[in-house]
Amino acid sequence: MYAEERQEHILRAARAIGRVDVGELAVELDVAPETIRKDLTALERVGVLRRVHGGAIPVERLGFEPPVAARDVVLTAEKERIAKAAIAELPEEGAVLIDAGTTTARLGDLMPTDRELTVVTNALSLAGRLAAFPNLTVLLLGGRVRSRTLASVDPWAMSALSGIYVDLALLATNGVSVERGLTTPDPAEAAVKTAMVAAARRVVLLADHTKVGRDHFARFAELDAVDLLITDTGLDERTAAELAEAGPRVQRV
Repeated sequence: MYAEERQEHILRAARAIGRVDVGELAVELDVAPETIRKDLTALERVGVLRRVHGGAIPVERLGFEPPVAARDVVLTAEKERIAKAAIAELPEEGAVLIDAGTTTARLGDLMPTDRELTVVTNALSLAGRLAAFPNLTVLLLGGRVRSRTLASVDPWAMSALSGIYVDLALLATNGVSVERGLTTPDPAEAAVKTAMVAAARRVVLLADHTKVGRDHFARFAELDAVDLLITDTGLDERTAAELAEAGPRVQRV
């Protein structure tokens, strides 16, 4: 097992059970405890785990929101597959909303060049990449830019969203569950996401399996507001069925 694969396994385990232990991981993965300690240090350096005595816990458990750079290097293969599947949902023409997120950001390299689309987004980096497509009209929502996510929020963004209606919204989330719906740590981002849902004829949620079953501070939509959830095969069939019962069609890629 390569270091990247081992660290991804460690992060999944930490998020699933709330804590990982150096000794237990060393036995499970058949490596020296020092190797696990180096893995935990690497994961702490990118901001997704916090070292504690004898192991580590995910930063979400401490109430932290990892910066976008830390989240962008996790589950990269799954996020690529989800983004590619989302491309198939784009209309042949019309307007699309794209939310800020590490999965939706991957759409910046995948957008089709054979159709004219208007793309509205609150993601600064994504807007810059999409502006290079001559077939796209890119509209960047204004407002305060959050350093954690590089997303624009607050009244300017909300005002613009209140005056538009689009064919499709491609949304990101920090958590999704049957009980709590769609949630994110920051109320300002939650408000923008709620406005995006209200401004769209159809809503597609892009979320890898680690987001499922996790709840955060601010709820921005119920599950029945989502038409399609695109996730990865790390989500088991039983949980996928439970989510589908609550509203959206679930596609595992």
